[in-house]
Amino acid sequence: MVTEEEIEHVSKLMRIEIDDHDEYVDKVKSMIGYFDILDSAGVESEEISMPEIPISNLRKDEYIPFEDKLIEKLNHYKGTYVRAPKMSS
Repeated sequence: MVTEEEIEHVSKLMRIEIDDHDEYVDKVKSMIGYFDILDSAGVESEEISMPEIPISNLRKDEYIPFEDKLIEKLNHYKGTYVRAPKMSS
């Protein structure tokens, strides 16, 4: 499934310091287990109906330039990073 080395590799890519990788291996395994439950829900037979919309009813695609730096508009922006909420145990 997932190994301590994979958690460590991902945490380094995300520049997150993790002291106890085993704790996160268990959390990731439980998340993957939950996804397995969702995958086995058997919704393949469900039909999703989408109304047909003629192309003439769609909006015109146009480029609207954005002059500001979007990252500076974020609430938790610091230097070159965006601060995310802590993971709870």
